[in-house]
Amino acid sequence: MPAPFRDWFARRGWVPRPHQIALLEKARENRSALLIAPTGAGKTLAGFLPSLADLATRPPAGKAGRGPHTLYISPLKALAVDIARNLEAPVAEIGLKIAIETRTGDTPAHKRQRQKLKPPDILLTTPEQLALLLSNSDAGRFFADLRTVIFDELHALVTAKRGDLLALGLARLRKLAPDLRVVGLSATVSEPDDLRAWLMLQPDEGERRLADLVTVAGGAKPEVSILDTEERLPWAGHSAVHAMGEIYAAIKANRMVLVFVNTRSQAERIFQELWRINEDVLPIALHHGSLDVGQRRRVETAMAAGSLRCVVCTSTLDLGIDWGDVDLVVNIGAPKGASRLAQRIGRANHRMDEPSRAILVPANRFEVMECTVALEANTIGAQDTPRLKTGSLDVLAQHVLGMACSAPFSPDDLHAEIGSAAPYHALTREAFDRVVEFVATGGYALKSYERFAKIRRGQDGLFRITHPSVAQQYRLNVGTIVEAPLLKVRFASRKRGGPVGMGGRVLGEVEEYFVETLAPGDTFLFAGLVVRFEGIRDNDAVVSRTIDEAPKVPAYAGGKFPLSTYLAAGVRGLLADEGSWARLPDQVSDWLRLQKRASVLPKRDELLVETFPRGNRFYMVAYPFEGRLAHQTLGMLLTRRLERARLRPMGFVASDYALAVWGLGDMGAAFAKGKPTVSDLFDQDMLGDDLDAWLAESHLLKRTFRACALISGLIERRHPGKEKTGRQVTISTDLIYDVLRSHEPDHILLQATWADAATGLLDVRRLSDMLGRVQGHILHKPLDRISPLAVPVMLDIGKEPVGGEASEDILRENADDLVREAMGELQAEAKAGETLS
Repeated sequence: MPAPFRDWFARRGWVPRPHQIALLEKARENRSALLIAPTGAGKTLAGFLPSLADLATRPPAGKAGRGPHTLYISPLKALAVDIARNLEAPVAEIGLKIAIETRTGDTPAHKRQRQKLKPPDILLTTPEQLALLLSNSDAGRFFADLRTVIFDELHALVTAKRGDLLALGLARLRKLAPDLRVVGLSATVSEPDDLRAWLMLQPDEGERRLADLVTVAGGAKPEVSILDTEERLPWAGHSAVHAMGEIYAAIKANRMVLVFVNTRSQAERIFQELWRINEDVLPIALHHGSLDVGQRRRVETAMAAGSLRCVVCTSTLDLGIDWGDVDLVVNIGAPKGASRLAQRIGRANHRMDEPSRAILVPANRFEVMECTVALEANTIGAQDTPRLKTGSLDVLAQHVLGMACSAPFSPDDLHAEIGSAAPYHALTREAFDRVVEFVATGGYALKSYERFAKIRRGQDGLFRITHPSVAQQYRLNVGTIVEAPLLKVRFASRKRGGPVGMGGRVLGEVEEYFVETLAPGDTFLFAGLVVRFEGIRDNDAVVSRTIDEAPKVPAYAGGKFPLSTYLAAGVRGLLADEGSWARLPDQVSDWLRLQKRASVLPKRDELLVETFPRGNRFYMVAYPFEGRLAHQTLGMLLTRRLERARLRPMGFVASDYALAVWGLGDMGAAFAKGKPTVSDLFDQDMLGDDLDAWLAESHLLKRTFRACALISGLIERRHPGKEKTGRQVTISTDLIYDVLRSHEPDHILLQATWADAATGLLDVRRLSDMLGRVQGHILHKPLDRISPLAVPVMLDIGKEPVGGEASEDILRENADDLVREAMGELQAEAKAGETLS
């Protein structure tokens, strides 16, 4: 380590950690590396130390047009801003003359333009901004001096389409700067070799190349507990309102608390509940992705300054933001993944040698079991980050267009470059050529429309954009994050006695479909306030302040996480092992014992299916424990099969743990007669013709196609000076979808749509695995009334009506009635048994 750096460590009373020295050695050998280290181990500083040491000896900037030395890529804008703030201290204290700047979607246009002309030494940015920089005609000059790329929280970057776009960008960077050194930083990894391969340029043939691996062992074990509430534990729901008093007490007992929730609507509700009981007027703030950037930055600044006692937040603060004064994390609801829980726990303390402290607050009884399994996973250090997937074709189409915007390209050269990126290493030349043809014409069914022609091949064999406006459109629409259409939520400006006008302060953004459900005068929670909806003006939802004790809550589409297969298996195991129930709160263990008396509890490899009548309806409840997405797909397929069996299903509802179907036909009697059998109903062949027929009729694939069309550039939402509404985009993509299905069913975008749906929206792969696992292990239990285990999912009944012979009646159930019905008689029997004994 250079002397000025050794002196700086000494003045701080620190000793360089072995992994920090190791990365300096890797840099001297110009070797790429993946660093896996627990939170608080100084991995970010380790990633930057080689760059700072190299820049310390680099001549001061003066040469016109010299590009950045180091590029830092973050999955979150807030993380890039935080890292820049934390880097400034050592740079100033060591006395280095190094320019450090951020470039995100929040960076003003004039600053981004100045950065292209006079880049900083270290540029901290996001995947989307990298794609924009690479699409510029001067990308070769801008990146010519690049020496290092640092990917922070790598596991969060590479498992989605942003990772595909980033891998393609890395392949281009290696072409522009052949001696490039790459560093990946991560705290939670289940398959390190996948990430090591992702960092490297992959050869045409032979074994895959892996970056060097540096790991950090040790670190203090976190102190994590599950709240054993003294209140009545809810059967269903996700708000955990029952525990607000206990959560508030934890906030009062600590200096700074992060309260994590899984969705933005939960964040709004929890913040409002905490503020309602905030008798001590503690400074409590709200942070989620729909809030205005100015409000988010104010919250982040206040956190860094230590002037807040609590922040209610979503995944926007999941990743490595270094606020060491956070001394407690409260996670409301089940974490849905062991790795996600570890990530969130690490936000507390942020020092490797001192334990992080966290409290898990289950919102319902099933979540108690999930939290128990997640806590055990955290104790043994288990990880369940997703495996890397094959690169998406819609992302590839976007990248091909971006490369044409930068400079004319040779198909042979570009195919070889793209194949060096790990997610696209298996890309065939035929598939690549079809993607290029799509960018050039839109495909066979659309080639007669000039607006789909983005690139054209010249006589020299190179592809070029057809018009300069194509590059402008690309840069307005770059990226892979396709959120539900949003409207700005803006305060009305109202003159006394006059009409509602515009021009008030922007609070943030909300999903368009939610606003469309509101009538003027309706109220809802947003940005921690209760607001009154006044109407829509252009792309703004105009609101005013109000006081309402029962506001509506925004139904945000984003932020819902799937239940990981690891935790799902753990919950099945816990349910089957009565000896382990002692670890559960009495309310939950008593519930499971009552279930055992009333019905049965499935073994780990069994699928329990209960049938029972209620009122003038018949119900079937299954417990696959495979997550909401797989259960929703299963529900749609089961209702089709039950319809064919003339059992007249009326609807279904799915949770992460169970699935309930109700109808007019007696399903239990039908199963007893073998018309159909339960095994036939849950046969794997439902993923064949039944799945195809359902998808042909449903709007689910159209929703997925919409995202693929936007990412690929087939449809553009943003245009110079204007933006299409979500409704306009949907109409356009629905029309094209219908044309392609009729005239070009093997279109490249339809292939991309099916691949996305199979792994995402439908979770077909996971459903297929489940159906295969339970064949021969399906346990049907006919009952004369609802079971205790069925109560949670039955409370959600009526949310997913389906068509058929039966009407789409929506049942409004009363929770207390259900609970009394399921448990009242059993409890009476239990007490009678105790008296006799």
